[in-house]
Amino acid sequence: MHIMEIGIDSFAARFGNDFATGASSAQSVAELLQRIEHADRAGLDVFGIGEHHRKDMLDSAPTLILAAAAARTDRIRLTSAVTVLSAADPVRVFQNFATLDLISKGRAEIIVGRGSSTEAFPLFGYSLNDYDELFTEKLELLLKIRENEFVTWSGKFRPALKNQPVYPRPFQEPLPIWLGVGGTPESFVRAGTLGMPLMVAIIGGETHRFRPLVDLYREAGKKAGHAPEKLTVGLHSLGYVGNTNEEAIADFYPGYAESMTKIGRERGWPEMTRPRFEAQMGPQGALLVGSPEEVAAKILRHSNALGGITRVTFQMDTAALSHQKLLESIDLMGTRMAPLLR
Repeated sequence: MHIMEIGIDSFAARFGNDFATGASSAQSVAELLQRIEHADRAGLDVFGIGEHHRKDMLDSAPTLILAAAAARTDRIRLTSAVTVLSAADPVRVFQNFATLDLISKGRAEIIVGRGSSTEAFPLFGYSLNDYDELFTEKLELLLKIRENEFVTWSGKFRPALKNQPVYPRPFQEPLPIWLGVGGTPESFVRAGTLGMPLMVAIIGGETHRFRPLVDLYREAGKKAGHAPEKLTVGLHSLGYVGNTNEEAIADFYPGYAESMTKIGRERGWPEMTRPRFEAQMGPQGALLVGSPEEVAAKILRHSNALGGITRVTFQMDTAALSHQKLLESIDLMGTRMAPLLR
């Protein structure tokens, strides 16, 4: 049994109605950095920053946030969650994370994915029609850069490289690169075939229903000749740990319902109601909200259902919780929940 790593993922969300001022954004970033420092001190294993290009999220340049965090922390691993590789240049992605790895003395990781929001495509001049092709080509190049200091490569979406060196090289050999996936079977097979660790985002429904997809990943990895210990699975879910179940739900539900209803309007989902929330809170439901003991028990159930996970990360930005509540939750994860999972 692997020791389970516990982490937090943030989209650097900016809360409150005062979106107009740079000062409020600066304060949001300062508080986020305090939370990463706090997570390091509380003994959590990993902190991830997403990538979005929207007004209400401050994570369009995640490596800069992670680099600032690297200078203020000692132990915690620092990762993207996820890097929207399709709309980025793999050379720059590698250079940024290799630099972060040097600053943090070997604590950087990349989770690459296709991204569930689409703003990055028009912003960087890419077409959504090339969604799959872009990702496949860019992932191939990123992995090639990781393996070779001098790179010879050609593709459709980027000028060719002829024996071109890419610097700096990272502190870790190799720099860890995970594949972040939603629910597309092809993505699970791709991760297995490439022998990459898998980060599965399960933000709704019932976690055990992902087992067939995780099995596809492990079968593809085995077929491609990768050692089972390379084929690790992490779980990313919405969650929040409070002192008691009642307290956690009272803190989390109002903001969660509001933001899920708002995202729902953009994406055509129904409104978030209390009964729908209760269903997600059930023994098999994806939400990791409750007391440290309750949430630890649920994570172990999810791990069993998926055939073993090595990492679980909490996305706590969805419920517009105060900075103070988030700091308290981080403490509870480190002091009361983590020991139950290790």
